[in-house]
This record gives sequence, C-alpha cells and structure tokens, in this order.
Amino acid sequence: MTQLAEARTPLLDGGHLKLLTFNLQVGIQTSAYHHYLTRSWQHLLPHPKRLQRLNMIGEVLSRFDIVGLQEADGGSFRSSHINQVEYLATHAGFPHHFQQLNRNLGRIAQHSNGLLSRLTPSRIEEHRLPGTLPGRGAIHVRYGEGADALHLFVAHLALSHRGRVRQLDYLSEIIRPLRHVVVMGDLNCTPDQLHGHERFRASLPLHPVRPPLSYPSWQPRRALDHILLSDSLHADEVRVLEHLFSDHLPIAVDVRLPDACLASCLAVGRPNGERRRH
Repeated sequence: MTQLAEARTPLLDGGHLKLLTFNLQVGIQTSAYHHYLTRSWQHLLPHPKRLQRLNMIGEVLSRFDIVGLQEADGGSFRSSHINQVEYLATHAGFPHHFQQLNRNLGRIAQHSNGLLSRLTPSRIEEHRLPGTLPGRGAIHVRYGEGADALHLFVAHLALSHRGRVRQLDYLSEIIRPLRHVVVMGDLNCTPDQLHGHERFRASLPLHPVRPPLSYPSWQPRRALDHILLSDSLHADEVRVLEHLFSDHLPIAVDVRLPDACLASCLAVGRPNGERRRH
C-alpha cells in the first residue's frame, strides 16, 4: 500500500461511498472484434497514445472513492515501464493504491489487479486464486476493525467454467463469516451463473437486480463486470459508464453504509502497511 497526494474530490460526498470497477485492458483501445487481431501487438509492445489514454481514464476515476482495476500493467516494456496502477492513482489524486501482480512475464508484461482508495485501509491481503493456469488473484481490503468493518474484494476470475467454480468456492469460504462485504471486478460470468453457484450465493446473498451489460464495450451484450453487495449494504444507483478505450465498460455503484460500518471505516488512521499473501 502506498500513500500519494490528497484526493481531488470530497470523500463520501453526500454520505455515499462511490465505487467503480474497470477492466483496463492495459490501456488498449478496442471498439470492434477485429481489433483483437489488428491491435494484439499492443499486448507486447508500447503504444505512443497509451499514456494519453491513461490520463483520460484518470480524469474519470477521480470522481470515485474506491476503484478496482483488472488487467493493469505493473510496469513493463509494453507500458513504457509505467506502473499503471500507480500512475492512475497519482493522476486521479487517490491517497492510497495497491498493486497485485498476478502473472509476471518479466520485462514483457506485468499482469496485475489494482486498488485505488480514498479511504485508509486497515489491512490488505493478497489471494492467489486456484486454477489450472496460474495468474488469477483477488485483493481483500478491510476498512475499519471488528464486526462492523467493511470488507472489499477486487477479483479477476478465470475464463473457464471449471476454473471459476473453484475460485468462487475459494472466495465463498473467506466471505462466509463476514458481515459487510463488497465483491467487485471482472468475474467473467453472467448473473445467472453467479446465482447458480450455491456456495457463493449462500455466503453472499445476491440481489435480484440484474447488473448493466458491460461486454463488449462497443455493443454490450453480456454482464461480466460486477459490484456485488452483502444484504447489510444498500446500492442507491448502479450504472455503466461511457466507453473508456477498453473492451469492457466501467461499472459504478453508489453505496450507503450502515452507521456503525461508516464510523468504523472513518476511524482508521494512517495505514500500518500490513500486507499478507495467500
């Protein structure tokens, strides 16, 4: 966890916690299926306009309190050696950020999840999610202490059904004893598939409201990106943002926290830097 400059917008403006999840696709502009082929080289090589895109993305992210990122690059040749999580935190004015490196390809690519936060975390844990192919992970962030702490997970799940089932099983065991929970990220599965996973649904009862369509960004047909809330939390607004270059659209939710949970989150002082890997 790293502390940076002061945030640009008021924290908890209007009493709401503003959340956003976004699969960044390492800043590649994708607006048609054929771009997966014609622009695939950008997954390995730098692009002169990538930094300009990050600046535009940062302006949008600056409106939120907590942002979960997937498919960010941690600083390799393809990103011009820029840690995209750190860069966006700096540009958007987030005082705290955290990068989880999930697939380390050395100088070629640093596949990562990311957290940008205005609230001060009291604890952060990294989880390596099970799967046939390594490289999927989740960040578990705790805000506050005790039973009324807020637990937020940023996750990027596998493409395969079997892999996602194992990963949802894993997350279910962590979530089950917790009270105030947010799970956000590119879960690579539809609402029906989430509802069909009994263990996950039991650990985090899912609301019947269907999330907005987020993929593909140029003609959304599937809801693969989610911000899921425990019953103790209330979503005042769920919305999809405009196209921000990636093949996924950002998903945003305004959340009202219970008074005790809000007080616990705001009572935390400076981060203690505690970080654990699983």
